[in-house]
Amino acid sequence: LGVTQCTIAHALEKTKYPDSDIYWKKFEDKYHFSCQFTADLFAMNHTDFIITSTFQEIAGSKDTVGQYESHTAFTLPGLYRVVHGIDVFDPKFNIVSPGADMSIYFPYTETQKRLTSFHPEIEELLYSSVENEEHICVLKDRTKPIIFTMARLDRVKNITGLVEWYGKNARLRELVNLVVVAGDRRKESQDLEEKAEMKKMYGLIETYKLNGQFRWISSQMNRVRNGELYRVICDTKGAFEAEFQHRVICDTKGAFVQPAVYEAFGLTVVEAMTCGLPTFATCNGGPAEIIVHGKSGFHIDPYHGDRAAETLVGFFEKCKADPTHWDKISQGGLKRIHEKYTWQIYSERLLTLTGVYGFWKHVSNLDRRESRRYLEMFYAVK
Repeated sequence: LGVTQCTIAHALEKTKYPDSDIYWKKFEDKYHFSCQFTADLFAMNHTDFIITSTFQEIAGSKDTVGQYESHTAFTLPGLYRVVHGIDVFDPKFNIVSPGADMSIYFPYTETQKRLTSFHPEIEELLYSSVENEEHICVLKDRTKPIIFTMARLDRVKNITGLVEWYGKNARLRELVNLVVVAGDRRKESQDLEEKAEMKKMYGLIETYKLNGQFRWISSQMNRVRNGELYRVICDTKGAFEAEFQHRVICDTKGAFVQPAVYEAFGLTVVEAMTCGLPTFATCNGGPAEIIVHGKSGFHIDPYHGDRAAETLVGFFEKCKADPTHWDKISQGGLKRIHEKYTWQIYSERLLTLTGVYGFWKHVSNLDRRESRRYLEMFYAVK
């Protein structure tokens, strides 16, 4: 058709699950890895250029393999073997990081833009003593700051892992409350993994006696209100506006935690940082590049939960001793976002790259005819 094709992979599944290629048959009924890996190989080789969010997505780090790099050579036992799946040094690869919608996610300090009409609803979500299908467990001490997380309730997002770290660490429980937005308790899930994680969550609440320090809220789809929720977690010394019945003085401000086993990019990390919320995020994947450790946030290792919890303890203890430390990390996060993670930067780069690759394709042999013919051959294989 003569068009210039760009591929932007939402997520490449191969690196999310360790040894998923070797044990593909074991998970085939649930995840259809054979189909996913094959389709990904076709897409990345057929396209004219590829946009990734981070460098590690292409080539990983000194300790981890990149998402695209993992497709260079691998075997699906009993199905096929890949000997040259992709060349990560191909000039088709580009790094252009997305951002958050600045009309929804903006710093908590921009008081004139704050969506105060949502505050009564957020007050209900966080602090109501009523337990129902939307929220269970109660936060008894409202003077404590909140560590907050929001994600799908599945194994990779590791929300139950964060809850367990919190439950095991007595000092962290003294310092902060934990609020989790994940899963939908308002209806019966059809996803087996989500069901298993829900069952695990109930078990953790009981095992560690979390009621009083923990709040579990069902998934929230209102993005505009979610933006204000991030900002409310930031608030302090009058944690809510005057129209609320209870005006609360907090010892310090809250933080956002993204504890995923692996995260391709980390849009919630960008959203939280854009609102000014200090962020702790997995060291596996995109957040390792988004956050500069100790300056614009903190990296945590999901495979070492005790250490992750101690990192949180250290941060909040330092904030109690020096309240300016919270502001320092908050401002560092905002600076990082405005330098690299906005849709303005993204759109300008994407338009530039489209023009460049379209021109190269027109004047050179970047049409990759041989590769296309080879890939098209597989459509005839039965």
